[in-house]
Amino acid sequence: MVKSSPRLFHRGFTLIEVLVAVAIIAIIMALAIPAFTRALERAKATKDISNLRQIGLALQTYLNDKDNVLPVINAAPGIGADLTPVIYPNYIGKTRRVFQSPFDRRPAPETDSAPVSYGINQNIYDLVNGNMVKVVSPSSAILMAPSYNGNPTVSASWTGIATLAPTLAPGGGAGMTTGPQQNGRQINALFCDLHVETMTFGPSTVLGSFKDYQSDPLGKKHWDPTQ
Repeated sequence: MVKSSPRLFHRGFTLIEVLVAVAIIAIIMALAIPAFTRALERAKATKDISNLRQIGLALQTYLNDKDNVLPVINAAPGIGADLTPVIYPNYIGKTRRVFQSPFDRRPAPETDSAPVSYGINQNIYDLVNGNMVKVVSPSSAILMAPSYNGNPTVSASWTGIATLAPTLAPGGGAGMTTGPQQNGRQINALFCDLHVETMTFGPSTVLGSFKDYQSDPLGKKHWDPTQ
């Protein structure tokens, strides 16, 4: 008589094992997603700094050719400053994307409606007629920074375009109530000596912050080129 071999049984997962596996996956995701978000924001902040540095280098070349006077659209000392059509493409290469902050989520066509995210400190025109030689403390005076009105995470807050670049009111203006990075706590700025610095965004009561334009001497030096 031929004996049959014993039947093999394949053990499956119990409900508890499945729940434990799901819980482990959820924990891993809870740890990984914030780390990924932070890495993505750091990459955007680095790109933002790079944009400002490139604009600064192009602007330095322009100033060398133009006796250190910034371009002005309106009659001096008008505030209709618009670097984009002046330094593009002769000084900055054949792309407008360097003028768009990575925190500005608008579409980026290579047309006259291309986004421009950075504004020039309005006081550079109002107080020294755009003449960079007259800036008393170039390493302390802000030249350019992201400029928007509202929450920078919302596309509609950014309104500057290639033919109508924004200006930057002292302290960023009333509409800039939160910074574009580090949960609203930081912003990058290009200074008149063309170095780029990550600044505490504010509020204005924080001495030496981006929003502070009244404290003496640092807040005034940031926004008043005659200080």
